[in-house]
Amino acid sequence: MIARLHLYLVDATAALVIWVLVAYAMLEPYDHASPFVAVPLAGLVAVPVAVRRWWPVTALAVTLVATALVVMTQVLPVIALGAPVGAVCFALYTVAVDRDRTWSLAALVATIFVTAGLSGGEVESVLVAVAALGSVWAIGYTTRLRRSMLERETAQAAEQALADERLRIARELHDVVAHNLSLIAVQAGNAAHVRSPEHAYEALQVISETSRAALTEMRGLLGVLRSDADLAPSPGLGGLVDLADRASLAGVRVTLDVRGEAVVPEGIGLSVYRIAQEALTNVVKHAAPAACTVLVEVTTEAVRVEVADDGPGVKELGVGHGLIGMRERVAVYGGTFSAGPGDGGGFRVVAELPVR
Repeated sequence: MIARLHLYLVDATAALVIWVLVAYAMLEPYDHASPFVAVPLAGLVAVPVAVRRWWPVTALAVTLVATALVVMTQVLPVIALGAPVGAVCFALYTVAVDRDRTWSLAALVATIFVTAGLSGGEVESVLVAVAALGSVWAIGYTTRLRRSMLERETAQAAEQALADERLRIARELHDVVAHNLSLIAVQAGNAAHVRSPEHAYEALQVISETSRAALTEMRGLLGVLRSDADLAPSPGLGGLVDLADRASLAGVRVTLDVRGEAVVPEGIGLSVYRIAQEALTNVVKHAAPAACTVLVEVTTEAVRVEVADDGPGVKELGVGHGLIGMRERVAVYGGTFSAGPGDGGGFRVVAELPVR
């Protein structure tokens, strides 16, 4: 708003200067000229410059007609034609910037025709008009092209950002589905093998709650992918408690320890959440029933997350999407990642993400 007001003030100042110059050019050669005639006619030439951004074509037409009027009625001598031509150049530039090529070229031809005719119509006058007014038009049209390119680049950048965000959300679907289906599968297996109705009921209750939570989160993500709705907030460190509770329902005794009070950027918080989610999913699938410790240390320089369990461990690391996804999340921030058997048995995942 302030920038626009500044431009309007510049236009008003330019119009005032041209008004004074044109009026002076009318009054100077003739001591008997009446200011009551010269000042209004000079205003008719100059005032359109102040409103050229609102009505560019109208401003050019009025300025051009007024210039022709004062010259043809000999109120303004031809030798002083430069002052009103300055107003014409202002208006022509605005037409070249704001109107398409057809309109601006038509305005250029009309302006050259009138200006060259008023100055005598000689070849030299035509060449001077073509050179001066053509340069003004070229500058304005180049400005229009540059603005158009910037608008397209801005629109493309916005579309790319939205596409990237939707791709990120699509990847989040994998984490949501994998985590919750793993919990459901474990509890379904428990329900199929237990003989106690109470234990079967507890397993089915976990399946029911986990299914509803997964469907709710997936509906939100798919809603963003299928529409232009606002993107929902991403889970972060605050969601680790619910994550640990869901894993506990699947038979994994989770101890959560979050240390530090520093503010964590949203992207890093989401990555820490997903790394912990994927690590807990692996514990549920491969080590349950087991005890698991989730340690998150937050400092001003980095966020470190460690997930360790006391299960049977693995003989060799797999190549599933879980570990690959965790490595990718850490690599985005230039952090470090390791996963493998723990010193005292079980399996241990450690990731450190620097806070930039």
